[in-house]
Amino acid sequence: MTYVVTESCIRCKYQDCIEVCPVDCFYEGENMLVIDPDQCIDCGVCEIECPAEAIIADTVPGAEKWVELNRTYASIWPNITQKGVAPADADAWLKVENKFENHFSKKSGK
Repeated sequence: MTYVVTESCIRCKYQDCIEVCPVDCFYEGENMLVIDPDQCIDCGVCEIECPAEAIIADTVPGAEKWVELNRTYASIWPNITQKGVAPADADAWLKVENKFENHFSKKSGK
């Protein structure tokens, strides 16, 4: 089992999960984070830290597409090990639906 970040992170990117990760497996895109599923040690501490509830186990139905997306972008985006500042409008994006189709950015966060 591994954990992955889903579309709830898009445009929220709170980053509370980063500093609790014991293996530094988070990677930063322009408007979301991803977890390298091959680095993740399945501890689950990130899941409970996420205010957007964007982190799920790969055993959750529908998680397969997020595993692949996380794996792909973890190999492209830079590793992030320290919590940064969430976007000023993060709270406004918290409950927006269908963010992936309309707002996902492939750009790196740095």
